[in-house]
Amino acid sequence: MKVQERERKERSDKKRDVKPTIPNQLYECISRISYVTSTPIKDVGEVICKKGLYSTVVTENLSQHFIRDYWANSNVLYAGDNNRERYTLPKGVQKRRITMRFLQKDHDKLVRLSYSLDSTTSAATALLLDASITNTDIVNAYISNHVKKELDSKRLKQLREILAFINKNNPYQENITLGAFISMLVDEVKENAFTMTESIKRWLDKNS
Repeated sequence: MKVQERERKERSDKKRDVKPTIPNQLYECISRISYVTSTPIKDVGEVICKKGLYSTVVTENLSQHFIRDYWANSNVLYAGDNNRERYTLPKGVQKRRITMRFLQKDHDKLVRLSYSLDSTTSAATALLLDASITNTDIVNAYISNHVKKELDSKRLKQLREILAFINKNNPYQENITLGAFISMLVDEVKENAFTMTESIKRWLDKNS
């Protein structure tokens, strides 16, 4: 009896690899966030890229490099300019490759972004990652959300009260965000082999 081969169906959650080459300094920054949140580097890069991909602020930042028009969504068009020079990393910058995986819908959007930048998908992803990582709102939200999931309600309340006190008595104009505050706390206990959550718990228990 002849067995008919069934055509394999593509999984809707299948991911596509993207392996951009990024400056060492950017890689170290992602590595630091990976350490702070106890999350693999590839996952940190993916999440931050995705947040930047759908961020108006990040897209406006990238629009200075658009050579072709870019539709950010169904009703926002960023005009390209074919007189612009194609963006490339400065010569002499030490680089390192990072591997990330994206859902097909996000990968499709990266491809559209690369078309507008007149670059490869990998190069466009590298530029997107750089633009996203320098957006403090994205990084702080990423770290804060991680902590909210990991800390119990009592310790999270203590953390917020300490932060409120610091900002109330802060002589500077800009308030310290929860994400930035957490990063500073981890710096204090970085020498110990604790996870971020363990480090914050120990710090809170010691100072509350």
